[in-house]
Amino acid sequence: MHLLPQAHSVQSQQFHVPARFNSNKGGHINSAYDSNLDEPPVYEETNDDHRTVRPSVISAFGHDTLDRVPHIDFYRNAGSMSGHRAVRPSLQELHDVFQKVSECRCRSSGTPSDDLESAAPTDDMKGMVKFGWIRGVLVRCMLNIWGVMLFIRLSWVFGQAGWGLGIVIIALSCVVTTITGISMSAICTNGVVRGGGAYYMISRSLGPEFGGSIGLIFAFANAVGVSMYVVGFAETVVDLLKENSAIMVDEMNDIRIIGCITIVLLLGISVAGMEWEAKAQILLLVILLVAITSNFTPEFRDGETFFSVFAIFFPAATGILAGANISGDLRDAQAALPKGTLLAILITGLTYLAMALCVAATVVRDATGNSSSIINHTTPVICNGSTAVACELGYDFSSCEVEKCKFGLMNNFQVMTLVSGFGPLIIAGTFSATLSSALASLVSAPKVFQALCKDNIYRALHFFAKGHGKNNEPIRGYVLTFIISVAFILIGDLNTIAPIISNFFLASYALINFSCFHASYAKSPGWRPAYKYYNMWLSLMGALLCCVVMFVINWWAALLTYGIEFLLYIYVTVKKPDVNWGSSTQAVTFVSAVSNALSLSGVEDHVKNFRPQILVLTGSTRSRPALLDLAHSFSKNYGLCITCEVFVGPRSETVEEMNNAMEKNQLWLKKQKRKAFYAAVACDNFREGAESLLQASGLGRMKPNTLMIGFKKNWRTAGAEAVQSYVGILHDAFDFEYGTAMLRVNQGLDVSHIVEAEGLYDISIIFPPAVALISFSLSFSLPVSVCGSPPPQVAKMNEKLVEASLQFKKKQPKGTIDVWWLFDDGGLTLLLPYILTTRKKWKDCKMRIFIAGQPGRSDLDKEEMKGLLKKFRINCSDINVFDDLHIKPRSESLKELQEMIEPFRLHEGSKDADQIRALQKQQPWKVTDKELSEFEEKTHLQVRLNELLKEHSRSANLIVVSMPIARKETISDFLYMAWLDILTKDLPPTLLIRGNHKSVLTFYS
Repeated sequence: MHLLPQAHSVQSQQFHVPARFNSNKGGHINSAYDSNLDEPPVYEETNDDHRTVRPSVISAFGHDTLDRVPHIDFYRNAGSMSGHRAVRPSLQELHDVFQKVSECRCRSSGTPSDDLESAAPTDDMKGMVKFGWIRGVLVRCMLNIWGVMLFIRLSWVFGQAGWGLGIVIIALSCVVTTITGISMSAICTNGVVRGGGAYYMISRSLGPEFGGSIGLIFAFANAVGVSMYVVGFAETVVDLLKENSAIMVDEMNDIRIIGCITIVLLLGISVAGMEWEAKAQILLLVILLVAITSNFTPEFRDGETFFSVFAIFFPAATGILAGANISGDLRDAQAALPKGTLLAILITGLTYLAMALCVAATVVRDATGNSSSIINHTTPVICNGSTAVACELGYDFSSCEVEKCKFGLMNNFQVMTLVSGFGPLIIAGTFSATLSSALASLVSAPKVFQALCKDNIYRALHFFAKGHGKNNEPIRGYVLTFIISVAFILIGDLNTIAPIISNFFLASYALINFSCFHASYAKSPGWRPAYKYYNMWLSLMGALLCCVVMFVINWWAALLTYGIEFLLYIYVTVKKPDVNWGSSTQAVTFVSAVSNALSLSGVEDHVKNFRPQILVLTGSTRSRPALLDLAHSFSKNYGLCITCEVFVGPRSETVEEMNNAMEKNQLWLKKQKRKAFYAAVACDNFREGAESLLQASGLGRMKPNTLMIGFKKNWRTAGAEAVQSYVGILHDAFDFEYGTAMLRVNQGLDVSHIVEAEGLYDISIIFPPAVALISFSLSFSLPVSVCGSPPPQVAKMNEKLVEASLQFKKKQPKGTIDVWWLFDDGGLTLLLPYILTTRKKWKDCKMRIFIAGQPGRSDLDKEEMKGLLKKFRINCSDINVFDDLHIKPRSESLKELQEMIEPFRLHEGSKDADQIRALQKQQPWKVTDKELSEFEEKTHLQVRLNELLKEHSRSANLIVVSMPIARKETISDFLYMAWLDILTKDLPPTLLIRGNHKSVLTFYS
């Protein structure tokens, strides 16, 4: 993409700028200086295929430079709604060779961001309503807290618990909400807060697994909360109807009818938009404040102590997130949420306490409501039971001991109207409290649910992500909330609905507190909340307190809540949503990984804990599937596997390609569920790159100990330099004490040419329908259009190649893994095939062991090997001993070897000494007659082994053979390649293994 400057630029050819002194303040002023140039430029995209260096500008530094001063616009997300994102010059633009760009004007849109929360603002969104901390948070929280419990259940709670434990109930609720409010304040001031409230804060702090699970529960709790407040309102209306003998059907059904009508009206207000909803909240607040004030005038009396009914009361405290739930509609959520929420908790806590004491002091638990029930002092009355307090005050309510009375704290939910200065005002307050809370929850639930759906954690729910109008109203969410609310309104009993949502809200509070603790514990540099008055251990205590209260309220409901949360957590974990929010979970995982790596570094390796840590030279992750699949079978989830690629060429040409390949290849491994890492280096030649990987890969004890490489099938045509590089890598691996494994598959391993062809041919033309599964296995997505087809013989070869490349991906048929353990290398040749037999794909394969024995004592060698395997606790189906390895191979086999090395022989026998020296200087890599003669026996051994392998292991699923070693500067590279080639020629998949001659097996406990 070509980037052109749009503003704040000067000609890029201008390198020297005249300067002068200005008498104003004696400052040194550049004549060409423009203060606006210090502001980041606005970038726009052009259609060019490449990106040129941005022109330099005159900056605050007074000279021509591409560098920019720090500015907020450089740190915005792409598409930020709070300002335009600017892109600073890249490091390459500042570091690479300078390019003159004439008449170039700047600008880039930067790297596209798929962060859904930073979607570009539309024209409709420019007029959206934003609230301050009073209307958006304080008013909303107070109205939600001053809900149904204030007028309808507070008297009942104190009737049950008495004023002593009643104060404890209110205090405990305030402690929980205050700690949660403090934790929320820390989280929401640690960066910009978008819409979604508690869900947004938890998901961005703990990650999508926790956020996704609690998001659904929290949205559902808010939806059920609507029904609780509406039922409270309907109860009050039905009590008025009962007083006036105007019951429509019966009390329960009247509550349902009135509740359904009310929820429809509230839905209309909510759908009308946030501005109308906010205006309705203000009106309801005024009525509510007047009603509260009227309760301070009655005559106060002493109270008694009763048992707690915390489960019924606690929903009164769940309104503290009312402001956070519409965080996306706040003008400055970071400043508004801490101030508004904590102040609301203080005001409402004191209000509840004052009103509760008022009621407890003026109303007894049971009363007849009959003013004539006065004690006649002429007749002695024994004061006991629930009416004892009334008795001491001169009232005879003893009839309430026999039958239920209609009045008193325990019997009349509208008792507030009796103790207030003006009863109808209390009814109006009840209406406003219940309706305001219902309205707030009716708005909160769809907003939270919409934020959850926008993140696409649950794909089936993405339908509800769509918003409407300038405020992006979640109309579909409103309808869903309406349906849920109506379903719970039909229950018709407030005492049944309240405990249901208490646990859900407490679970949310617990995770908010834990989020604050977790973020603090991770000590991530990105955790810098502007709100400083928090403590990580206080947040942890708050989380534990919430959990304890959940079980105190209702143990089975708590278990059910955590069960639902756990199932949702598992679902999100398995689905692995493609999001990255920089959660504290990631930070803690990193800290734990570093800590564990350091702990391992302080512990010496032990043979019992040895496991193959494989560095596999695959090139691109898709280039050699068979090599990667077999390496992954060794390491699986229990060992380190690093798939490596070397980019050969000048660094200026290869480093960009390498950087682009990093993320792409690691993502491919993740999608293919390969538990492996991808590493790449850029070097001038392949061997240097591989040497760098061998030396620098890994961390502490988590370093590779085994090199896995594919056999170089084209060694005879590749050229001397390529062969020397390949064999040199094997020498380097041995020098660095790596175990080494080399895989040979007759059809070859490299399918990179087929992968590259995916953009040129249709998959059905490269491969016939019989191998259509290849398309999926290699992650091909080829176009349907056909540019041409390869020749039939090439297509056939490609088909066989891909079939061979996929053979280790699928379950292996019943068969054998033949292990030719010819040389004691520490046990790696035996351990790797044993590990294969423990994998599901290889469980039907039995190990057969083949060893070399001395003539005349084969039986003894077999028994010794059987005893050794028994001590190693490694089972095998058969042990075969060969005492005829020294026999000369057949002449046709030797002829095959001679043809193989003939082009690389020096043939110095018929030449004089000077000619020999000249040839050796000219072609030092060639095989001399002397070398062939010296190593004739070892050469014949490879040929003889190939004959035996063909005879005994032709039907094996996999052959494992001890790899011969070529001594450095003694055996030429081409002779060594001939050994490897003739040893593994025309066999099933063969793995040559040579350990580093340090024990990897032990029979000691």
